[in-house]
Amino acid sequence: MAKTPLQMGWEEWLSLPDLGVSAILAKVDTGARTSALHASEITLSGPADAPLVQFTLHPVPDNDAIAIRCETPLLDRREVTSSNGETEQRYVIGTTVAVDGESWPIEITLTDRSTMASRMLLGRQALRDHVTVLPAVRRLQPELNYAAYETLAADAQSRPSLRIAILTREDNYTTQRLVDEGRARGHKVDAIDTTRCYMAINTLAPEIYYDGRKLPRYDVVIPRIGATITPYGAAVLRQFETLGTYCVNGSHGIMASRDKLWAHQILASAGIGMPDTAFAASPKDTTNLIELVGGAPLIVKLLASTQGKGVVLAETRKAAESVISAFRGLKANFLVQHFVREAAGEDIRCLVIGGKVVAAMKRKGAEGDFRSNLHQGGTGEAVKITTQERRMAVKAARSFGLGIAGVDLLRAKDGPKVLEVNSSPGFQGIETVANKNLAELLYREIEARKGRVVGLA
Repeated sequence: MAKTPLQMGWEEWLSLPDLGVSAILAKVDTGARTSALHASEITLSGPADAPLVQFTLHPVPDNDAIAIRCETPLLDRREVTSSNGETEQRYVIGTTVAVDGESWPIEITLTDRSTMASRMLLGRQALRDHVTVLPAVRRLQPELNYAAYETLAADAQSRPSLRIAILTREDNYTTQRLVDEGRARGHKVDAIDTTRCYMAINTLAPEIYYDGRKLPRYDVVIPRIGATITPYGAAVLRQFETLGTYCVNGSHGIMASRDKLWAHQILASAGIGMPDTAFAASPKDTTNLIELVGGAPLIVKLLASTQGKGVVLAETRKAAESVISAFRGLKANFLVQHFVREAAGEDIRCLVIGGKVVAAMKRKGAEGDFRSNLHQGGTGEAVKITTQERRMAVKAARSFGLGIAGVDLLRAKDGPKVLEVNSSPGFQGIETVANKNLAELLYREIEARKGRVVGLA
């Protein structure tokens, strides 16, 4: 005789005895295929062919002082799309669910549900053959409570809210500000030298190692990857992305922003105004190349130039031909660009965080230098930007998928032009000029994204 399925409403109490969870209130959702469990501080251990996943479970909403540390075999890594359309890589474990004296095995994914009302979601795969769902009611099964967890309450102040890695090689002003501000806000922040990371690439348990040890599972990575190591830094970042880690700036956006030709193609496809730009490989095209940007004066720019290095102003056609010939002789990849004379050696740096311009400054080149970069001796001052400039900066950062970006604009006769999108903008100059705590603004955006709002110390 077939067993009568349990009846459940849209919300029910249950337990997970294999994980030491005596009571948890779960949302029962037949619209979701996959079950999910709130987990943080996720790490892997054991051999690559039989890895164990360790994680911390906070079963009581709004009380992260109650924590259960779990360890169980890892079954799989799976791409899951949530109800809001976001896709992430999740670890999959097997466990037992128990309801009113009955129990059965289920697969469940580990994810961050800190912003959800329920710390667990029971999807239809876990329900079939065992449960009939009555979606109009709730709590048909016996009531449980959290009393058993009282002895697990720990000092919440001793546990950082987020585990954050800053991927960088430099102990400069920006890195130190990010470390200090993050720790002041209660997060555990590690500054990691990108070049000392190495990777184990496999299907089930890809890992990142650092100085001979396996890195822990980070909630967030803030990449500060130097231009000289862009390809390797992007590879390390892709490994974090494979693990499902939230990266403030993604590998694709960083790679694109560092390649001047690719970057201008992205700006053009997004309909963003920029100085006329041309590129060619053959020396036979030099004359046409110059004409395409309106003739001399013009800018000749290496594709991998940064901080104003590898950027040359050719005042005359003869000078332009000479510079282009020299760059070709060095087998260097470059582009030519219209020189916006009316900008008078000035540009505007807009710092975009989370789709908003949070600070702006006008930069002016040193005496006799058309480049306005602070690294080349330029100076900065406060500036008020127009609505058009603000919208253009936000659109440019969004076109590269960057959570934080420095967007450089020129003020031309026919409107603002985007000169460059920087995926690792420094804070020192603009933070001083704008008189704003930019590190705090970045962490507020991260906390909102991860659902962890932390008060200032």
